[in-house]
Amino acid sequence: MTDFLVRHFVRDYQQVQDPAVRERYGVLSGGVGIFLNLLLSLGKFFAGVVTGSIAVTADAFNNLSDAGSSVVTLVGFKLAGQKADDGHPFGHGRIEYLAGLLVSLLILMVGVELGKTSIEKILQPEEVAFSLLSVGILICSILVKLWMSLFNRKLGRRIHSAAMQATATDSLSDVVATSAVLAGTLIGHFAHVSIDGWIGVVVAVFILRAGWGAAKDTLNPLLGTAPDPELVKAIQQLVLSHEQVVGMHDLVIHDYGPGRRMCSFHAEVPEGNDIMEAHDAIDHIEREIQEKFGIETTAHMDPIATGDSEVTRLRDQMRDLVREIDPDMSIHDFRLTRGPRHTNLIFDVVVPHRCRLNDEEIRKRVTQAAGQVVPDCYVVLQLDRSYVGAK
Repeated sequence: MTDFLVRHFVRDYQQVQDPAVRERYGVLSGGVGIFLNLLLSLGKFFAGVVTGSIAVTADAFNNLSDAGSSVVTLVGFKLAGQKADDGHPFGHGRIEYLAGLLVSLLILMVGVELGKTSIEKILQPEEVAFSLLSVGILICSILVKLWMSLFNRKLGRRIHSAAMQATATDSLSDVVATSAVLAGTLIGHFAHVSIDGWIGVVVAVFILRAGWGAAKDTLNPLLGTAPDPELVKAIQQLVLSHEQVVGMHDLVIHDYGPGRRMCSFHAEVPEGNDIMEAHDAIDHIEREIQEKFGIETTAHMDPIATGDSEVTRLRDQMRDLVREIDPDMSIHDFRLTRGPRHTNLIFDVVVPHRCRLNDEEIRKRVTQAAGQVVPDCYVVLQLDRSYVGAK
């Protein structure tokens, strides 16, 4: 069913990196959510009025809030699909994350209100009437919500959308919540035990938990989460597959919204190579990353000494000593200059963010290690913080 809807309502559905195609996916998700949630809300509200069940009525308002969430998702994708302008040269893709965050906040608000109403029902219980119609509506709701969860999760994975993943999580929590309402209705009728308010509290807890999890998933990209280690590894493998490049460092990946990523890095090339040939290779790498990963790339060409065996030996020694301080530390731009009075060791150290040592401690320990490589040397050291995970 999902593939049928995608093929008929999303033009060029395979081009998931295209902002216009992502917008069509968002419109499809939002439209389906609005239609089905409004139907479920009307059905449950009717059943709640007939039976006098606070849990069923609360579940109806939960579906109504879901319809509102679908409106937010739809509008969010429409806004995120706007082209870049003078004020936003990187586009509006992060609006999609904001839409997901707003959906999460709506979920949390529904959970709080449902919890308050359910506690009032526990303190002042009322008899709940039994109706086969309400049972049928609840069963249909469970099946529809289960399909909606699978539908949005599949779309979310296809276009890597945090907003759709949040909607899928919300639908799955609705399955659990409505199942609890159904169980409470059946237990209350056949066991003659009034647990309507308690079931409402259980539903509220599930809704709050789902809302909190969805909020974390959408906050991470807004705050600037670390890039996917698999993506980092794939970019490194692509760059180093070119024989003109012997190393790379300072890889940074910026996320301006789904399908709007940029990266930069330093590509190390032998200093004796033809500069035009090396420059052509770097240009080719930039285009290849754009075509393969959809990431706009800027690479800096960094010439290094590879023909000097003494420099190579000292660099390898220094690299091993730095790794003894932290196994994920690395060095680059290693240079050696000898003078009449002293020798300079010049290099950069890449420090992982999880390293607990402060800059002063790192400088002291690296300088001591450099003294083992070249006694009485003068160390010119630059510390860089890593923006990707450990290699």
